[in-house]
Amino acid sequence: MIRAEGGPARDALELQLLGTAGPAGWPEVGCRCSSCTRMRAARRRLEPTRVLLDGVPLDRCRREEVDGGYDVRTPRGHRVLFASRPGGRPRPSSPGPYDAVLLDLVGDPAHLGWLRHVGAVTPATRIEAVQVDHRVSSPAELERRLERWRRPFTAPWRTLVLGGARSGKSEEAERRVLTCPEVTYVATGVMHAEDPDWRARIREHRVRRPRWWETAETIDVAGLLRTASGTLLIDGMGTWLTAMFDALGAWEYPRAVEPRVDELVRAWRSTEAHVVAVSDEVGLSIVPETPVGRAFRDLLGRLNQRLAAESEETALVVAGRVLELP
Repeated sequence: MIRAEGGPARDALELQLLGTAGPAGWPEVGCRCSSCTRMRAARRRLEPTRVLLDGVPLDRCRREEVDGGYDVRTPRGHRVLFASRPGGRPRPSSPGPYDAVLLDLVGDPAHLGWLRHVGAVTPATRIEAVQVDHRVSSPAELERRLERWRRPFTAPWRTLVLGGARSGKSEEAERRVLTCPEVTYVATGVMHAEDPDWRARIREHRVRRPRWWETAETIDVAGLLRTASGTLLIDGMGTWLTAMFDALGAWEYPRAVEPRVDELVRAWRSTEAHVVAVSDEVGLSIVPETPVGRAFRDLLGRLNQRLAAESEETALVVAGRVLELP
């Protein structure tokens, strides 16, 4: 039963999804992309989005057009927010929670995070993906993402995302927290003003982040883990370790960093926050030529092992594909 605030109990919303794809369906006729050909090979097809709300087609419900979709009232008084096209980001026409939101989660999962942020989506809100199409690689990949996006916010919960250079590890870590209502992005790297490539990388990360996220640029990651209670996205452990070597002048004596690593692991183990951290998988690269390079690699590898042992989830990203590690 759903109870309107301050009012009597009412029946739950009846929601029937007769189709969830974009206007051209999935696969699209004549499209040769890997997503569409994979769907054809599996003899699967999703029809264009069509829904019944409390037994009535959406276009026969009372609705107000908003940018990117509709704010709908069903015949039984339920409130539904609907994305009417791919790329649509419907905004609530008035404050208050919805009974259901039907969103283009393939195109912009962060929109769900914003709706949670402003209180339009609560744990009682039903969340469905519509306008689905070949912007996602497969139905299985969509379900993998939806399982996390629909998951109620819980803490403590720790996730370590590993990957090599340009593997897509940062994008995967961001994807896992895009639908959270409050996120603090923890940037552990020191800004090198004289390095244009580094500045470009920092700009790329900033553009991807939703505007309502907070940002903390610090190497005191242990301190944040001890005090935070919301969601932390830490990017990443490799740059943190580099900054710690610099701060302690430890390049000639790497063992000086070990107490700080121990402190970080203790804080990770005892945190009350929901944390997703990115780290470099260094074990697959060539052996560094210098002793200090080998010491750095070994220390980061051991840190990864210790964090993974204290994490509820660990994933490895290779070429943008995600492998969940048991």
